[in-house]
Amino acid sequence: MQIRAMTLPELEMVLDWAAAEGWNPGLQDAASFYAADPGGFLLGTIDGEPVASIFAVRYGAGFGFIGGYIVRREFRGQGYGMEIWRAGVARLAGRNVGLDGVPAQQANYARAGFKLAHRNARYEGRGSDIPTADRVLPLGQQDIDEVLAYDRDFFPDNREQFMRCWLQQAGSVAFGVRDTAGVLLGYAVLRPCRAGFKIGPLCTGSSEVAEELMQALCGRVPAGEPVYLDVPEPNAAAVALAERHGMHACFETARMYTGDDPGLPLARQYGITTFELG
Repeated sequence: MQIRAMTLPELEMVLDWAAAEGWNPGLQDAASFYAADPGGFLLGTIDGEPVASIFAVRYGAGFGFIGGYIVRREFRGQGYGMEIWRAGVARLAGRNVGLDGVPAQQANYARAGFKLAHRNARYEGRGSDIPTADRVLPLGQQDIDEVLAYDRDFFPDNREQFMRCWLQQAGSVAFGVRDTAGVLLGYAVLRPCRAGFKIGPLCTGSSEVAEELMQALCGRVPAGEPVYLDVPEPNAAAVALAERHGMHACFETARMYTGDDPGLPLARQYGITTFELG
């Protein structure tokens, strides 16, 4: 198997693989992912045919994240997964590496040196027609630098290139809440996915602001359409928010790191951006 960096069209193909696995990526995720680290998306091929993938994305000087670890079904059980796994890990050598592992793989990741930090739960609900609070306002191009500064607390290293794209995805909406002095109190993004919509990130230090953002975003989802929120389980207020909106847990992962837990402010993180890139 030959392993090399993917092109952007190949990353779009791999996200089709992810959709077939039930991961439900966003319709426009590929461009944002690629912006994070264009060399960080590895493709394994046999005689030119793509058979395996892994995302090994570098952030800043000291952090990395693994996702998108897929071997096409007809090529499984032949060692290709381990081969591309080793290539991904090698690309992130010397960094604290994170991933969101599904239950079936968590023991394998633990044997590879990853340690449990916390569990995440994906909650599924439906769009609603709850009125939007007056102080919830759309965020636009003019707000990006302010949002990037606010977002810095919620990730272990610099992810500015990724977030600049993420905040401007076609079809997505970003909302913020400000206090009377105009200070940003929280923000959230809603994007269309292969099935329904996902909210992420949703970040704020206030449960009241989280509720207002949640109402505004659910109100942008057509009635009956599914909406998903990926919640870090240690944030009890986030779990309560999802349950208050009639959402139910439908999927789980474990956030794991090779190094020390970076100590993200989970009490202020109501929705994770994306399991694929952290």
